[in-house]
Amino acid sequence: MKKTLLATLLLGTLTTPAFAADTIKIALTGPFSGGSAPMGTSMRDGARLAINEINASGGISVGTKKKKIEIIERDDEGKNERGALIAQELASMGDLSGVIGTVNTGVVLAGDKHLQEKGITKIITPAAGSASMTQWSKAGTKDVSIFRFAAHDGIQSSMVIEEAINQKFTKIAILHDATNYGASGHDDLIDQIKKQGNKLEIVATEKFNIGDKDMTAQLLSAKAHGAQAILIWGIGPEMAAVSNGMAKLGMKIPLIGGWTLSMSNYIDNAGKNGNGTLMPQTFIEDAITPKVKSFIDGYHKTYNVTRIPSPVSAAQGYDAVYIFAAAVKQAQSEDTHKIKDALEDLREPVKGVITTWKHPFSKWDPANEQTHEAFRRSDAVMGKIQDGHVIFANQSDRQRLINNAAR
Repeated sequence: MKKTLLATLLLGTLTTPAFAADTIKIALTGPFSGGSAPMGTSMRDGARLAINEINASGGISVGTKKKKIEIIERDDEGKNERGALIAQELASMGDLSGVIGTVNTGVVLAGDKHLQEKGITKIITPAAGSASMTQWSKAGTKDVSIFRFAAHDGIQSSMVIEEAINQKFTKIAILHDATNYGASGHDDLIDQIKKQGNKLEIVATEKFNIGDKDMTAQLLSAKAHGAQAILIWGIGPEMAAVSNGMAKLGMKIPLIGGWTLSMSNYIDNAGKNGNGTLMPQTFIEDAITPKVKSFIDGYHKTYNVTRIPSPVSAAQGYDAVYIFAAAVKQAQSEDTHKIKDALEDLREPVKGVITTWKHPFSKWDPANEQTHEAFRRSDAVMGKIQDGHVIFANQSDRQRLINNAAR
């Protein structure tokens, strides 16, 4: 099976038409099918929008030429084995400038080692848990070609715990899925509870599997132990089963969790039971500035939708492309190693739809993986589900972002 899949992937490479020398080849990877698809497809489509804009303007200036971006797309389906084989395939390409994408932590852990071995520059977005970067710091890796463009779990978990404490809760239950992402999120929540003074008592910890549709047992445990709120970490539509189960059991307590609660497969499956759900966000589908409005309108028109399946993913895919393009321009090269060096020291601000990015990354330090993490606490806000949409939970955050954009 493994050999057959690898052969298929490599055959796809061999049959791809040769690109002209005046192009820059970038791979977009992620789960474009399966339970994580809202994240993967939204990231891909946001990245495509940016690439189309760059190409329409003539491309990226490199020397005396304007080089357009060529896209390679690979659907990892959220499967670790497939992600590893795709990474092997991409690492074998001698003319690949970089990789943007990936959602699932397990896929990153299975595949990125192949890209790192060849020094292929990759920007992980829109997701993947803390382990996607801590694997390199824990190993003491001296030089890393992997960057991450997402609010890491430490930021998200700190916001979730802050919210629970601010709402004066003292007893909480933690529910998480059985994926690497869910387990990592669970650990980060516990870590943040300790860091924020042990003001919350964990009265129940429950796990669920991908595909589970009935969360009655987990919820009854939380209810029996007097949980005043449920903190949740997961990646798929199973989280909607938690909201629906809470409504069925008459549990009128808040649900607060990671940013993935903003995905369409949670919102649509939870319906009215999702109202009030809180989660950190790096982007909310609200036309607060002309640039944001242009991005939202462009996405809707191009993909014939009235709501972006995962706005966070789309915006991060869009901004990641512009940051990568800025690195190419600064490096004056399509060589992946030179692009990596430029990413570590971007000199010109990059105006995105999330924010204006000023020196988002710095030179890799094995003692501090945040050197290759773009997002800081100020880049995230708390979102809330209301009638099928994510809105700003706090209007002060909305105004802050408007004011920042005006500077």
